[in-house]
Amino acid sequence: MAWPPTLAAKRGAALEARHLRYAQRKTGNGVLHCFVLDCSASMLAHDQLALAKGLLIALFDRARSERVEVALICFGGAQAELRFGPAVPRWWNERWLEPIAGGGGTPLEAGIARASQLLDAAARRDPARERHLWLFSDGRTTQWPARPRHADHITVVDCEAADVRLGRCRTLAQAWQGECIEAAALPA
Repeated sequence: MAWPPTLAAKRGAALEARHLRYAQRKTGNGVLHCFVLDCSASMLAHDQLALAKGLLIALFDRARSERVEVALICFGGAQAELRFGPAVPRWWNERWLEPIAGGGGTPLEAGIARASQLLDAAARRDPARERHLWLFSDGRTTQWPARPRHADHITVVDCEAADVRLGRCRTLAQAWQGECIEAAALPA
């Protein structure tokens, strides 16, 4: 509630709803990074999951130093779960990621649906905040979910390291009007 403008609008009259003025809410630096990690069995091949975890450690360390909020959603088997956040990570290291195991199917739709819920809630709380979605996957799925509505920026990190590459991560990034980055090209 912005009291000085409210009182100025009311003047000497009784306070009514039409007099109310609101202050714009301020946030830290207005950024939320939502990381979505594919933990399916196909990510175990060629140490793709280990590479993705290493990249996540680096990104969480950077988020901590920049004091931005992050969230981590893992999907594999038949489910997707929120593993961290949204919060500013105070510290983050491999002990957090070590228990995240791979195996089972690739419920990409469940992972993206969970991320969409989180991004929708963040947009309701603070519409001005930037929301970034990062998907770490090898793209070995037949599911093609819709682009998350409240993701301002999308980056698909292609972890595919098989001899025969399918290129589905690049296709998904293009369909979502995002960018695709090769995981092997990023510094861990």
